Amino acid sequence: MRQVVLRPGWRREALRTSLWWVPTLEVAAAGLLFWAVNAVDRAAYEGDITLPSWVINGNADASRQILTALAAALITVVGVVFSVILVALTLAANQLGPRMLRNFMRDRGTQWTLGTFVATFTFAILVLISIGPGAHGDFVPHASISLALALALLDVLVLIYFIHHIAIQIQLPYVIASIAADVAKAIAEETAAPPGGPQAGPDPEELLRAMAEEHGVVTAAESGYLQYVSHRKLVRIATEAGAVIHLLHRPGHFVVAGRTLATVTPPQAAPQVVEALRRAHLSGPYRSMTQDISFGIDQLVEIATRALSAAINDTFTALTCVDWIGDCLREVALSWRPQVVHRDKDGYVRLIRTQAGYDRLVQRGFEKVRQSSLGMPSVMIRELQALSDILAQAPRPEQYAVLRQQADMIRRAAEQSISEPDDLADVLSRYDALVALHERLLREKHGQHDRGSGGV
Repeated sequence: MRQVVLRPGWRREALRTSLWWVPTLEVAAAGLLFWAVNAVDRAAYEGDITLPSWVINGNADASRQILTALAAALITVVGVVFSVILVALTLAANQLGPRMLRNFMRDRGTQWTLGTFVATFTFAILVLISIGPGAHGDFVPHASISLALALALLDVLVLIYFIHHIAIQIQLPYVIASIAADVAKAIAEETAAPPGGPQAGPDPEELLRAMAEEHGVVTAAESGYLQYVSHRKLVRIATEAGAVIHLLHRPGHFVVAGRTLATVTPPQAAPQVVEALRRAHLSGPYRSMTQDISFGIDQLVEIATRALSAAINDTFTALTCVDWIGDCLREVALSWRPQVVHRDKDGYVRLIRTQAGYDRLVQRGFEKVRQSSLGMPSVMIRELQALSDILAQAPRPEQYAVLRQQADMIRRAAEQSISEPDDLADVLSRYDALVALHERLLREKHGQHDRGSGGV
């Protein structure tokens, strides 16, 4: 397997989206717990210590019957829990889309529930096989049996929690809000300033012009979606080689084997960077939220378009998605940088990468929903409201154009698809309010610019 240097965040995300990691840890903990408690039982068997009076006593046959019944009941409950998980995954795939399955798999409540029952079953089996003849008669681990029964009572509470948890988890507003929270977290991580010293050497634009004339090429070794790139490792390798790397693709892009993945200057440093980049990136059959903001927005859009389809016809779910899409794009407007420059400790540019443009993210968030909401005044009004909320907080005038463009397209779609005059009037009223806000903000920005120029 190709070795990749991964940051802790990616490791946590990769492990979190598996149903085996947490149960495996709990089974290992059950083994350690059995070893510790069994040592206590051995000491009590040899007469070195005395167990408390509340510890369950019984002969070997009775203990075997208790543990056998307990293990059988636990493995039955594990089957029930697993069946409930499959039902939730099937519901998510049918109603939300197959790409939402990973959001259910990464749920900690489900993983801990499954792991708790499996770990208790493992503990009961280990205690069962420890019963046997000894120098002082049959060895019966009374403390271990008492602990196994206590764990069984704990499992009852876990089962009650799981039923409540899964009932909440399959509710669409909860799913939508959790996706939006993941998007917000990814935005915060991707907009954090990269480490590096004060600026030194040529600026990024000058380097890009030079790289357009002469550069080395790094090609993709395999086809798949780019999932993760270790920028720190690339900066270190570029520093050692005295090179500058320009990444042409970002996580979320589908890269075909043999296609140019990055360019390098000077060209003679390309062979060293090729080997480093192959160890510093991951590609696979699916996209991931890590370093891919647009994937989270696409998930919300997919839920909204499915809700607006004739087969489902769930307008309220679509409205919820539009609300959260607007909130995500508002955060993008406040802090997003389409081009990110990584510098070494001396301040020289070593890595230039391009992220999704602000215009493109807005288009991804609204266009498919608009196309699916023809003839639906409520959805169009909510889209215009979301655009107004983004517009009111967008810090740069150049961001206004794409928001106004989306509003204009919604207005034209409303005029073409809404036949009821009163419904159309409601949409146009919301549009007029957005236009008034747009014009007021432009006047304020121009006024600030004029006052700044006058002061100079």
